[in-house]
Amino acid sequence: MAFLTPDRSVLPGHALVIGGTSEAGGSGPAFDHVYPGTGEVTAQLRLADAGDVDRAVAAAQGAAPAWRAMPGDKRRDLMLRLAALTEENAAQMTSLLSIENGAIILAGPHMSGDAAQKFRYFGGWADKIEGRTISTWGGPAHDYVTYEPYGVVGIIVPWNGPLFAATMCLAPALAAGNCVVLKAPENAPFSLMKLVEIIGQAGFPPGVVNLVTGGPDVGAAMVAHPGIGKIEFIGSGGTARKILGSAAQSLKPVGLELGGKSAVLVFADANLQAAAKRGLSGAVSANGQGCVNGTRLLVERSIYEPYVQMLAAMAAHIKIGDPLAMDTIMGPVISEPALERIQGMVAGGIADGARLVCGGERLGADHASGFFLPITVLADVAPGSAIARNEVFGPVLVVTPFDSEEEAVSLANDSDYGLGAYVHTTSLARAHRVAGQMMAGQVQVNGSGEAMTACVPFGGMKHSGHGRLGGIEALREFQQVRNVWVNLQE
Repeated sequence: MAFLTPDRSVLPGHALVIGGTSEAGGSGPAFDHVYPGTGEVTAQLRLADAGDVDRAVAAAQGAAPAWRAMPGDKRRDLMLRLAALTEENAAQMTSLLSIENGAIILAGPHMSGDAAQKFRYFGGWADKIEGRTISTWGGPAHDYVTYEPYGVVGIIVPWNGPLFAATMCLAPALAAGNCVVLKAPENAPFSLMKLVEIIGQAGFPPGVVNLVTGGPDVGAAMVAHPGIGKIEFIGSGGTARKILGSAAQSLKPVGLELGGKSAVLVFADANLQAAAKRGLSGAVSANGQGCVNGTRLLVERSIYEPYVQMLAAMAAHIKIGDPLAMDTIMGPVISEPALERIQGMVAGGIADGARLVCGGERLGADHASGFFLPITVLADVAPGSAIARNEVFGPVLVVTPFDSEEEAVSLANDSDYGLGAYVHTTSLARAHRVAGQMMAGQVQVNGSGEAMTACVPFGGMKHSGHGRLGGIEALREFQQVRNVWVNLQE
């Protein structure tokens, strides 16, 4: 059965937006975007270069004074208008999300709705930014604190969820009064091209949000640019280290949301079927390419084998295939090299003693030209093995038994990462007790992603980064603190 053909007519006709002007391409190299569903070239893009970054930063700097001075209610109204337009363009955005990285078409409306909610939530903060006064001692004085924007913020987001990641940063940055240079990833650029187009239609002043589409060299130019006051980066730890090294030269602040190897703790008193379904979501959500996905399953020994077999049975019923088909539940990974890397890690896990329960082999026949790997479950995985400790970023789950609550907590925390953790139990006391011991930025009890909303803080510990996106904490990420002390004796 032939796959549906992506509708190239919906693709935006611009790769850059600088100072409110859409540009078909930048001054950098040509890049062939490949559709992961079929391996065919979707479009050729002319990427940005460092000179284009210079122009984008200059446009943002030019717009910054007026945007900062704009009354909060005016910024609020623009962001609410943007939220409405995002919803109005949901159909096109849904197609773009699938074309750019193989996301299933069923996920598109949720992604557009989530973006709109972020603009609404942070738009609501735009007219509520307040300072505070401090009681001082040592003499009559009046002391107060104000929260100020950085001016120009550089936002660099990954290919696995560009719209989700960009709006998580963009909404609080704009509400706080910053202008933005946003880098779209070259291998998944289309949803952000459309988003910045909508931002212009909503009435945002030219230069407030500028788009450059490019690869690592464009990100490096942004980090090194003296006109950018802060960098917000979502991506891999390896890239983050390079960014921090470059930013150290100018002492530029950097916010980081990085990878994860999130533990899923399943206790014997859990609802086994619900816990298995949610555990499976770590391989299904974003086709297994999510930084916070629960992919390291720790299961109490008394229910271990039934849980493993239930995972395999459920995996067999997941429809894997054409991202554009309405009955598809899981699509491809992003590229041929990614697929080869994932399969190599699975082979390494088996060599280290893991038991292959299901999956592991690339899909052929109708799927052969795309980058498809079925849900792969490895059981009896040694906690110290490479597959247990390293982020796979594909539809692969590793399962390890435990014998006590203390061992479960120890295994969960024995990781360089600390982005998410998931606890499955029907005991409220255990839920609070275990959640309080997790070295992770977000802990979900009997959940599998429902907490990822605009109103709650999200971010990591340890090698999963620092800073928080979501909630009032995200607004503070894009503000600087000024303290003013006034001597009342003179």
